[in-house]
Amino acid sequence: MSSYTIGVDFGTLSGRAVVVRVSDGAEVGAAVHEYTHGVIERTLPATGQQLRPDWALQDPNDYLDVLRTAVPEALEAAGIDPADVVGIATDFTACTVLPTLADGTPLRDVLPERPHAYPKLWKHHAAQPQADRITDLAHERGEPWIARYGGRISSEWQFAKALQVLEEDPEVYARTERWIEAADWIIWQLCGRETRNACTAGYKGIFQGGQYPDKAYLEALNPAFADFAETRLAHPLSALGERAGGLTERAAAWTGLPAGIAVAVGNVDAHVTSPAAQAITPGQMLAVMGTSTCHIMNGETIAPVPGICGVVDGGILAGLYGYEAGQSGVGDIFGWFVEHGVPPEVHEQARAAGLSVHDFLSRQAAGQPAGGHGLIALDWHNGNRSVLVDHHLSGVIVGQTLATRPFEIYKALIEATAFGTRTIIESFEKAGVPVTEFVAAGGLKRNTLVMQIYADVLRRPISVATSDQAPALGSAIHAAVAAGAYPDVATAAATMGRVEKAVFEPDPAAADVYDRLFAEYSVLHDYFGRGENKVLHRLRDLRNEALG
Repeated sequence: MSSYTIGVDFGTLSGRAVVVRVSDGAEVGAAVHEYTHGVIERTLPATGQQLRPDWALQDPNDYLDVLRTAVPEALEAAGIDPADVVGIATDFTACTVLPTLADGTPLRDVLPERPHAYPKLWKHHAAQPQADRITDLAHERGEPWIARYGGRISSEWQFAKALQVLEEDPEVYARTERWIEAADWIIWQLCGRETRNACTAGYKGIFQGGQYPDKAYLEALNPAFADFAETRLAHPLSALGERAGGLTERAAAWTGLPAGIAVAVGNVDAHVTSPAAQAITPGQMLAVMGTSTCHIMNGETIAPVPGICGVVDGGILAGLYGYEAGQSGVGDIFGWFVEHGVPPEVHEQARAAGLSVHDFLSRQAAGQPAGGHGLIALDWHNGNRSVLVDHHLSGVIVGQTLATRPFEIYKALIEATAFGTRTIIESFEKAGVPVTEFVAAGGLKRNTLVMQIYADVLRRPISVATSDQAPALGSAIHAAVAAGAYPDVATAAATMGRVEKAVFEPDPAAADVYDRLFAEYSVLHDYFGRGENKVLHRLRDLRNEALG
């Protein structure tokens, strides 16, 4: 008899569930649930309180609604007997982290009027001052773990966000009994027991060499922070693909699945995608391209790559060192421009053509030769994750004239994100970590203009993950391993994963132009990003002062 697993992918704005056949990886049913509260960036729903700039919160009840709605709907779409489902696994955007009580109750449910009681989404960047102090102190003290993170700790990660809570709302910090990634919290809700996965602990929680940063270091940051790791984080770590427990009766009622089936250990959306795209061999760089982009790659050794998000033993696949880098804004940048920078007449033209504004602008931009708009942009509208690790940087567009048209700016923004990816790849290769293949997954792989520009800028063929729901498929692969259907993730990936090789080939003439544009990008990148001119930081400070 056929057996199936469920993969649930918790994204920035929605959660999606996919039903996957274990024998061959076929996706037989899927459903999406949009979060009711989405990203809470301006106003706290419970009180109407205005949030400060750079905040990004969520409501954990939205995550539970995905289990209650998307999973049953995916089962119905698949038309299978729920009794044939043998396991469920999930993945999450990271670092999305929340404070809870000892039993897993979110503090948002206890203190709904306090912003710091809510989950902080990955793109919450208000902890940049804390991140800078964490980095500076690590270098002053010669902490060995700082090299594993490219020399800098991000404001997106666990320690910076927790230190911000302590210093801005000590009462919420004092009430926090567990500080936990949403990737692990959702597993707690499914199987009824707390687990911690090796992936988020390593990349987002500064867990290296079997331990978190020591008490003396944390005390030097803030005396009240000394016991943070041992009281709020400490827990045995579980390997990826391991069984976290069995589905509880309560979670079975939510999902319509049989109680007791395998629940896999939590994982991150980008890292779980590697087996779905069959991108697990050292040298295969996977770019999961959506609102942001994560660049994931396995290696056989550890190398100090500047500005990476981390290198973790077993962080992607057991037996290999997993590297992560990324860009904090990609699809978000394109969406921002369409929403705020495109005039109404272009929206009307797109409607008349039966196209989305994105597709309409892409069609116009595709007809223009590389370099034809006379523009260059920096892709820092949401800060820089790699290689500068500075979320107080902001976007720049150079070369605009009164003749510049919307599709030209749109194309320049796409090119900027491709230049950012090239910067990351070159950093890997200069550090002695070769990139032998580039594989794309995520929603942006469907935009042929984006993919062709990336191929031209990188001067590399681009392979493409076959699945449109690759993170959810990756979770389903891990669920199959947790259920005992395969001995390990690599074996399951060979059967259940899918990839189309070299779908986009670079155009030599366009690549020559992009080499010249990338040289200009690199000059601006270093001028604005490496301290020669700190105008972007000064503008951010001035804005914050003006807003109080």
